[in-house]
Amino acid sequence: MIQLAEKGLECLSMPDFFHCMHDLVKSSALSLARHVRHARQELAKAEGVLSKATGPAGGPPDDSEAQNRVEGKRAAVQRWEGVQSTYRDHLETISLTLHPFHLYDSSPQTSAQVHSRLHAEVAAMETLAQGHEFPVRHDMLKKVRHQLPALAALVDFWWAGVEQDLEQATISAPWRQWARECLLPWVYWEHQVAHTRCARRKAKMQRAWAEVRCACDQHVITQRLAPHGLADWKAWATEQVTAFQRTSSAVEGRNGALAQLHHNQRGLPKQRYKVWTVLHNFDCRAPDGTTPAVRFFRRTFPDLFETVLSQIEVLPRPRQRKDHGGAKLLTS
Repeated sequence: MIQLAEKGLECLSMPDFFHCMHDLVKSSALSLARHVRHARQELAKAEGVLSKATGPAGGPPDDSEAQNRVEGKRAAVQRWEGVQSTYRDHLETISLTLHPFHLYDSSPQTSAQVHSRLHAEVAAMETLAQGHEFPVRHDMLKKVRHQLPALAALVDFWWAGVEQDLEQATISAPWRQWARECLLPWVYWEHQVAHTRCARRKAKMQRAWAEVRCACDQHVITQRLAPHGLADWKAWATEQVTAFQRTSSAVEGRNGALAQLHHNQRGLPKQRYKVWTVLHNFDCRAPDGTTPAVRFFRRTFPDLFETVLSQIEVLPRPRQRKDHGGAKLLTS
């Protein structure tokens, strides 16, 4: 199937970015966390020893050796916390690099540029581990390095689809430049801000979105467009932006949950699968309010609840029960 998709249908086969980041974390994050935890424990012990020491006549402690030990342990904690912070910065930079636009100026990126930056960050993480002498799993780093070219290829693949759409639109060069450098980064960062939960990354994306939106609003083409025309262009850009998928772990997680549910219940009724399919396609709504069926067929459908409700006939009234006991009392 993969060979048919790659060669027959010319589809892009790439590793999952979530799994790649997970492999990076597994390579050295645990050993680094152990160093941080050990340094904090040693600091707590040294502070405990110092607090128990008493000076002459029950006064404050006058143990310079214990105080120096506390200062040394505190410096060790600061050192390892700084190393951990630098390590997390590298992970964050890797996450913010795999995008079709550069974060700091929203300029279009190529796969070669993305691969170079990803490779530099992975090398910096390995150098950090070697410089501070904490263990690192080189097999995991080798695996990640092997996946970087395929990950970066997503950028050029996405841009090829964008260029194909722009060519079919038969618009002039200034309009293409406006779409590539103003409209698409504006809609892209807006989409990423809405789907990012990390506060630090969200703040950086919001700054990029605000800058590119201001530039887009001041562009002469944007000012010449009518509101409905700009809305049509934004709809096209949203469709392009949602096609840039770095990971499919959410889908895999849903399929895994369904498989586990199927296993726990020893099989599910076939009718339930049909109901779930209808609910997923016609009632699960994205942040923009559209359902999978609307996005796939590009047309609207009646409301699912109203449709089901219209098929339900008037329920029969409950049968009135005869009060035989009361009748017997009256006759007696």
